[in-house]
Amino acid sequence: MLNGLWLGFFIVAAVSALAQWLIGGNAGIFAAMVESIFAMAKLSVEVMVLLFGTLTLWLGFLKIAEKAGIVDWLAKALGPLFLRLMPEVPAGHPAIGLITLNFAANGLGLDNAATPIGLKAMKALQELNPSKTVASNAQILFLVLNASSLTLLPVTIFMYRAQQGAPDPTLVFLPILLATSCSTLVGLLSVAFMQRLRLWDPVVLAYLIPGALALGGFMALLATLSATALAGLSSILGNLTLFGLIMLFLLVGALRKVKVYETFVEGAKEGFDVAKNLLPYLVAMLCAVGVLRASGALDFGLDGIRHLVEWAGWDTRFVDALPTAMVKPFSGSAARAMLIETMQTSGVDSFPALVAATVQGSTETTFYVLAVYFGAVGIQRARHAVGCALLAEFAGVVGAIGVCYWFFG
Repeated sequence: MLNGLWLGFFIVAAVSALAQWLIGGNAGIFAAMVESIFAMAKLSVEVMVLLFGTLTLWLGFLKIAEKAGIVDWLAKALGPLFLRLMPEVPAGHPAIGLITLNFAANGLGLDNAATPIGLKAMKALQELNPSKTVASNAQILFLVLNASSLTLLPVTIFMYRAQQGAPDPTLVFLPILLATSCSTLVGLLSVAFMQRLRLWDPVVLAYLIPGALALGGFMALLATLSATALAGLSSILGNLTLFGLIMLFLLVGALRKVKVYETFVEGAKEGFDVAKNLLPYLVAMLCAVGVLRASGALDFGLDGIRHLVEWAGWDTRFVDALPTAMVKPFSGSAARAMLIETMQTSGVDSFPALVAATVQGSTETTFYVLAVYFGAVGIQRARHAVGCALLAEFAGVVGAIGVCYWFFG
């Protein structure tokens, strides 16, 4: 699947470039595409420099958590749920605890912590995979839920809006929470359908129903807070959670007689090994995306969508926010650039900017996640992972647009 997808990016880019040259007379399009290939290769290395430090740091702390028994405790606590969602994962396996930590970090908007934890979880699942080049059911479910981007505290979106002068940076908090819940639900249901998972199992419902009630109660509580209090809570809770996890790992490790420094270094070495293996996959995917963007294919698609929306007689204001939605599955940095550009062009509190911010906070870089998570363990056949992840991504975009019309339309 990834082979055909990667080749398809280049073919679509080539067709678009030929059309611009032969029909539009733009002979410089090929120079732009070649320049984009080298720029993306450079960007891949720059991303890897950041990943080296992050992976080394967090896999060091995770090694302490493993030896301190924290990961085992999480695995036992959530074992009954994942025994039904991931029946091929044995009860008490360390992957369950790592998956839980990854979801918690994603939910709090702690991207730098979530990625190395997720890679560690994917490696643990790979140990159980009978076919080392084909994604297992458990790996697909984990990746799709990860790519659905369940975010409870979108701190980075608040930061972007504040930088652009928004009087109320947290204005999109509840829209993002609703839209990201939609994408996660669709991702879970799509994988459950493909893998014939029994979500109506009493044990599964015993976990999901209290979780849904807790989320609803949390949303109701947050709705009573002022914008200032909400922004302060978001920042404090995110940073406290991040630092609190570090201290929890260290203190529990010390109480369990773990040699925390030596263990950290041991885990950090693993992080270095994981990071260096990611570069070929990043170069391959980012260069393909760069060519697709430089060829003008994405702009052509946006114009087509606008004409279709006008033909259907619908409001077209949301179309100006679609560049963020269109590039988000491929590149987080490009999506951030599109978001900021929309804020600057249309105004930080304009409808397109609000939609773009909600999309940015409720969707994930699907193909980046595929390349990094599957690439780290050598998966070549993604099976239904791509389709389910993109369906969740689409649900997040549609949910973001619908919720923004509800809140701001």
